[in-house]
Amino acid sequence: MFRFGLSSQSAFCSDSVRCVPHHNVNSSSSDAKRGAGAGRSASPLDATNLKILEVLRDDARISIAALAERVGISRANAYTRVGDMVEQGVITGYAAQVDPAKVGLGICALVFVSVHPQTWDAFRARIVQMPDIESCRITTGEHDAMLLIRAGDVGAIHEFVIGEIAALPQVKSVETVLVLDEVFQRPYLLPTDLPERAGADSGMGLMRFTRASPDRPGLRR
Repeated sequence: MFRFGLSSQSAFCSDSVRCVPHHNVNSSSSDAKRGAGAGRSASPLDATNLKILEVLRDDARISIAALAERVGISRANAYTRVGDMVEQGVITGYAAQVDPAKVGLGICALVFVSVHPQTWDAFRARIVQMPDIESCRITTGEHDAMLLIRAGDVGAIHEFVIGEIAALPQVKSVETVLVLDEVFQRPYLLPTDLPERAGADSGMGLMRFTRASPDRPGLRR
């Protein structure tokens, strides 16, 4: 299946959203911008911008004219709003979404990594250069980071984790979990997607947090 969604980096075209894919292979800069905001929420968007993002989530190749009609605004307004959200980093790009199994990467694993203190910069510099890693998340809890990796077979996963990740001098320990089934993955969530849940306890008694090391890159920005 070949779908389109918002991801990666791109330039914007005046005639339609669909002519956008000027794809930047090195997305580390956009990843860094997203990581810099981890744990915080940006200024809220108005209802019109949220509706634009909702429409683009369903069809990122929609023309500006059709987008404006769907949202109920003028074409010029739609173009300006989309352009502004690109400039502000709200829309980080447009790219194809590919089924990993159908391109030969049917094995997915989560690698939980514990990193030696004061080595985060060196660890990050190494892993961003590894094309086997689809994503990295800094986490609370027992481990420091979660890597999502893909390969064609379990043996390749094992070789990469042991031969590359665990061999890094910055890494203290690793724990690998094979993903049995990727049930679903939404392109992105919007505040309007989240239902109000009346009567929910505002306390965090059921959530366990572990204090993170202050030298983590995501916490120092």
